[in-house]
Amino acid sequence: MKDHKHDENCHHFLDSLSDYVDGELKAELCQELERHMADCDDCQIVIDTLKKTVSLYKEAAEEPAIPSDVRVRLFRRLKLDDYLGEAQKEVAE
Repeated sequence: MKDHKHDENCHHFLDSLSDYVDGELKAELCQELERHMADCDDCQIVIDTLKKTVSLYKEAAEEPAIPSDVRVRLFRRLKLDDYLGEAQKEVAE
């Protein structure tokens, strides 16, 4: 691990991390951030962790929704009939 003291650059780049991970950071600032990360293991870890978090979130968001009939049975079993709303109507049709 490289010896690096956190300085104002680290804090400056923290504001830009989301845009960097999303690919929306201006090219000049992107290059500056990458140069900084080459010498700053801590910032590289933060970026890697953020990228992994976004990746895991996207994977979880791609899971299929619970089918309406299963939702109705689950809510009834948990005695949550008042929260069924549209799911109950879809199954009735």
